[in-house]
Amino acid sequence: MWTTPENDPRQTGNPQGELATYREYLTYYRTTLTMKCEDLDAEQLARRSVPPSTMSLLGLVRHLASVENQWFQRTLRGVDGRRLYRREDDRDWDFTGAVADPAVVADAWATWNREVAAADAWLDDLAGDDLGREVSHHDGVVSVRDVLVHLVEEYARHLGHADLLRECIDGRTGQ
Repeated sequence: MWTTPENDPRQTGNPQGELATYREYLTYYRTTLTMKCEDLDAEQLARRSVPPSTMSLLGLVRHLASVENQWFQRTLRGVDGRRLYRREDDRDWDFTGAVADPAVVADAWATWNREVAAADAWLDDLAGDDLGREVSHHDGVVSVRDVLVHLVEEYARHLGHADLLRECIDGRTGQ
């Protein structure tokens, strides 16, 4: 086990209401991401899984920062701006640019933490009856509820990848 139940920093309970449930899952999965990456150096965080995959723990941090930005800032808030960790010549830059450089690691965590804080601030102002509100998206229209479910799914899927990546680095498994 990664940590004993009494020392687990992730809080779970019996959230009351749909919005509280989405928020609890997001917080749980975000904390799990940080746990999967703790105590690793830049080389370990940037270590790729198996060729030809570009996936690494550092790439996942960058990718999830981009996901948070895309859905909360660009889609739900309607903020116009460039996509994080995207280049015209490399749509996979969130992963291919995740190199073993302490500055890249620091930037990835700072960006992810900033995007999570901005998302949480937006959620703080959201009322439970706003979940059905629809917003424009590049593929049409999507509800706030659909976005939140997608984010929970996105984190859950990538944390499965993080489990395997971390186990390959140092054999650590659990949670």
